[in-house]
Amino acid sequence: MIAPMIRVRDDIDLAGSPADHRIVVAMSGGVDSSVVAALLAKAGFSVIGITLQLYDHGAATGRKGACCAGQDVRDAARVAAHLGIAHYVLDYEARFRTAVIEDFAESYGRGETPIPCIRCNERIKFRDLLETARDLGASALATGHYVRRRPGPDGPELCRARDPARDQSYFLFRTTRSELDMLRFPLGALAKDETRALARDLALPVADKPDSQDICFVPTGSYAALVARLRPEAGEPGDIVDRSGRVLGRHRGIAHFTIGQRKGIGIAGGEPLYVLRLEPEARRVVVGPRDALAETRLFLSEVNWLGPPLAAASAVPIAAKLRSTQPPVAARLFPDPETGGAELVLDMPGGAVAPGQAAVFYDGERVLGGGWIARRPGPGEAAAARRPGRDPGLIPPA
Repeated sequence: MIAPMIRVRDDIDLAGSPADHRIVVAMSGGVDSSVVAALLAKAGFSVIGITLQLYDHGAATGRKGACCAGQDVRDAARVAAHLGIAHYVLDYEARFRTAVIEDFAESYGRGETPIPCIRCNERIKFRDLLETARDLGASALATGHYVRRRPGPDGPELCRARDPARDQSYFLFRTTRSELDMLRFPLGALAKDETRALARDLALPVADKPDSQDICFVPTGSYAALVARLRPEAGEPGDIVDRSGRVLGRHRGIAHFTIGQRKGIGIAGGEPLYVLRLEPEARRVVVGPRDALAETRLFLSEVNWLGPPLAAASAVPIAAKLRSTQPPVAARLFPDPETGGAELVLDMPGGAVAPGQAAVFYDGERVLGGGWIARRPGPGEAAAARRPGRDPGLIPPA
């Protein structure tokens, strides 16, 4: 236990004695955030645990692998009591529904494939909760994310976790410089089995609790049903067509499809077909051969930049991840400070490019930022309205 506590004190990067600093810990009721709270408390910091009640969908509150509801709130309270730290529960259901759930459904209605975990980190955990931590006079907000924060010549830098299998940096690309000043990630240098071992050593009551799953607010696992309920147009039937527009079959709603999908298209016989494009205005699903998915030129919106200052009208060499589980691909970034977007040119195809997903930029271990992959309208489609960004000045002018 001594080594992890020393490492935590070093990683927290706060001057003076730990007893001089209050740290708010975002406690989800899971193993990771519970270990963070325990390590910081054992290291001598004044710790306050805060749990966000984000939804309460009946069946979801008792489902294994859920988070931020029902049993998870109670588990966080049990851990806080075990550690002897203060613990508060904040009701953020209304904010979560508007900022994450409604956005998720709206994105599917636009023919995109959203990542609600990124929106939750951006709009709830790293915005609203940071504000609460400041109001409480905290020196830092700590979370259980597997990512590292390290000092750099121009301020703190966001970096990949030591354990590649647990790295969550892809999901934190929206983190801003001002947020990074106050955020801390004590688990970034640990592997998951080390975290589990610490939980058992500390006798935490959640030591053997299963990890939470993606799309935590979908209790049945059927996101298409949720989307169709909130955005009925995404559940309306339409045509499945090839690249020339020839009708091959019918579908039961674009909410059931994502770019690159092969299974479940509903067309039998012939060569394997993949979803190439979704055209929500015409309610069409465009399919074709796998090689038609190979794209090397992408357009991004709402780009967040954490790297060194950008030079005007110059390409930035980076490595880009288009999916959280895919390895980075060498690329060049052409930022557009006027729109807050960018063009991304890959050295080689990076697999299926799904609008609504994220392209995250790296320089080795360091996260340089990222942007949302924008949907380009197909032939004959009306141009989709550009999604407004949270901060039009995210890419600083040269």
